Amino acid sequence: MTYTIEGRTGPWEVVIGLEVHAQVTSQAKLFSGAATEFGAAPNSQVSFVDAGFPGMLPVINQECVAQAVRTGLGLKAEIHLWSRFDRKNYFYADLPQGYQISQFAHPIVGTGTVEITLADGSTKEIGITRLHLEQDAGKSLHDQHPSKSFIDLNRSGVALMEIVSEPDMRSPEEAGAYLTKLRQILRYLGTCDGNMDEGSMRADVNVSVRKAGEGFRTRCEVKNVNSIRFVMQAVEAEARRQIEVWEEGGTVEQETRLFDTGRGVTRSMRSKEDAHDYRYFPDPDLPPLVLEADWVEQLKASLPELPDERRARYVAMGLSPYDAHVLTLERETAAFFEAVAKGRDAKTVANWVTGDFFAALNRTGLGVEESPVSAAALGELLDLIADKTINGKIAKDVLAIMFETGERPGAIVDARGLRQVVDTGAIEAAIDRVMEANADKVAEYRSGKDKLFGFFVGQVMKAMQGKGNPALVNEVLKQKLA
Repeated sequence: MTYTIEGRTGPWEVVIGLEVHAQVTSQAKLFSGAATEFGAAPNSQVSFVDAGFPGMLPVINQECVAQAVRTGLGLKAEIHLWSRFDRKNYFYADLPQGYQISQFAHPIVGTGTVEITLADGSTKEIGITRLHLEQDAGKSLHDQHPSKSFIDLNRSGVALMEIVSEPDMRSPEEAGAYLTKLRQILRYLGTCDGNMDEGSMRADVNVSVRKAGEGFRTRCEVKNVNSIRFVMQAVEAEARRQIEVWEEGGTVEQETRLFDTGRGVTRSMRSKEDAHDYRYFPDPDLPPLVLEADWVEQLKASLPELPDERRARYVAMGLSPYDAHVLTLERETAAFFEAVAKGRDAKTVANWVTGDFFAALNRTGLGVEESPVSAAALGELLDLIADKTINGKIAKDVLAIMFETGERPGAIVDARGLRQVVDTGAIEAAIDRVMEANADKVAEYRSGKDKLFGFFVGQVMKAMQGKGNPALVNEVLKQKLA
């Protein structure tokens, strides 16, 4: 179903494109050897190059280039073997050089695609226009002093990949799905950690509205949105603002806006600059970037399995599309699942990982990589069920104890006497006691009330403290009640 927003004059279609700034995972900056660790003391990770000292020359970081190429390959995009760095000129306190080294006319990566999956299970391809490398600016701090702004240059010179989409998205949901999928791909590739709360991934959201069948109207850019939820809210808020302007007979002006997360509205920041405002020209300190085709092929051969391919493989293993989707959302989760599933039934493992294991993680507020229960330990627990040492109900209790204590499942079962009873004599004795205590219900069952069978199973399992083998209990009980 097509997403529209209802205005006074009828429905409006929303047109969305995203420019995502992703910080490159690298130990050093794009053009200097300064460190990039998050959270360091202000101005403690700054070289003379980053600070814009006269005469300091930039030197390209090969690993940052490799990370950009890996990302382009992961986006099924065209890799340009010849690209060029330009100077983007503007003057701001946290840009000490007075220009940003970026790529404009000749980016390192060209057109590609990202396939998104929506809540109804449908898929859609979103076009990638380009990916270019650029250096980040510093950071202005306005809340440290009542009358002064402070400057932290730690971020100055950090390598960014700007990933520009085509205006192919038509709803807040599609924008959220695209950003989620892009973040997932970057994390699988290891080219960006995707930590939006730390600023290592942020989005500029381009929004316009139009009537059905129209061409594009004027767009506005909502700058530096730092969460997927806020991106979706910003799309909705800005679209509604523009609809109101058009319906009141006004004209939407092209401008840069900010999203006020507290009030849920966008507000004007500045008029939108065009390329000519930045006076781009080739950076005279950097020669064109020329890549060897063999090197690109080596990078391609070393790429990890990406989410779409891994999800398809899981479905081929017998998992449902939903389970395959959930297990591949994060690379760490998929690795955990595969470690448990090695040599075991994949569907059984998926049920336990997405069910009780995830529930325990949620209760404790931990991620998979922080889990006190390792993949090997969970595998041992499932083996105890498979060899009938314990049943599924007991296994759930054992897993809870494993999360609390970090003990191995076998030790817990032995220490607490939880081994499943497979002795038919003991099972018969428990059934006899239950039947004797519920003689009236035995008579009702035998007179045709078959539904009482579940009652008897429950009573026997209770009498055996949950340790009876369910299959044996059912088998013996049917014989005794017959």
